[in-house]
Amino acid sequence: MPITPVDKIWVDGDLVDWDDAKVHVLSHAFHYGSGIFEGIRCYDTVRGPGVWHLDEHVKRLFRSAKLYHMELPFSQEAMAEAIRDTIRANGLASCYVRPLAFRGYGEMGVNPLNAPVNVIVAVWPWGAYLGEEALEQGVRVKISSWKRNDQNALPASAKATGQYINGVLAKVESLKAGYDEAIMLNHAGFITDGSGENVFIARNGALFTPPISAGCLDGITRASVMAFARDLGVVIGLRARLAPLHLRFLPMLRVVGVIEFAIEIFGHAGLQQLRNRASSMPTAAAPSRGGNPSKIAQETGVAAG
Repeated sequence: MPITPVDKIWVDGDLVDWDDAKVHVLSHAFHYGSGIFEGIRCYDTVRGPGVWHLDEHVKRLFRSAKLYHMELPFSQEAMAEAIRDTIRANGLASCYVRPLAFRGYGEMGVNPLNAPVNVIVAVWPWGAYLGEEALEQGVRVKISSWKRNDQNALPASAKATGQYINGVLAKVESLKAGYDEAIMLNHAGFITDGSGENVFIARNGALFTPPISAGCLDGITRASVMAFARDLGVVIGLRARLAPLHLRFLPMLRVVGVIEFAIEIFGHAGLQQLRNRASSMPTAAAPSRGGNPSKIAQETGVAAG
């Protein structure tokens, strides 16, 4: 999906004009994929813009940095504030949020330790990940011939730029075959996730999803869907051996990357309960819709758009 430019991007502590956010072509991350990132949603809620599980996303960003031996030059609190500042600066009620830390210019070679670490936060409008029509009509998926990275090859618990080429190969293969998305298997032949989403199977009133040990990302939306399901009395099953055979004759299969897919899993009534739950949670700066939309509400729990 094309990127819609906005006014400002946060770069190493400063808000700069969109067109001035540039890096050197010999930056380490361009050549070796040495970057870590998060994908976050900010939703237009009844109390103003609300960032989806901001604290959890920032904590995972720092866990990814630790796994890849990157010392970030900002604290977790500073990164959370940078995200809020960037949303404010661009006057967006809802948006996609991309914090990114990467090895910059100065060193070449597979040893990254002496390369500088740069950090940016970008925000822009971005609709449903698989398209608005997917929310009503669903999507066509195929089992990818590309296997998910083994846990002992690349850590699935980290969101690193380089390791996403694995999902890119699966995604492109599915698109060229006439499908919308791919389901990936691990090297044992069991389901892990989609090219960029977690997978849930709904059957007989229960939800099933692979455990983290199968090789899928420890998704924040995944954890939220599981918690919400338990609140509604839905049984959650973690199955390490979900085989492609389990996908046949299913009444429902869902891929979950952003909360819009909660509509498909729980229905609009369930989503309304999610909204009600979000509106009862404390925020850092939560204006009413008649208030200043530039003040960002930091959701400490579940937020919904």
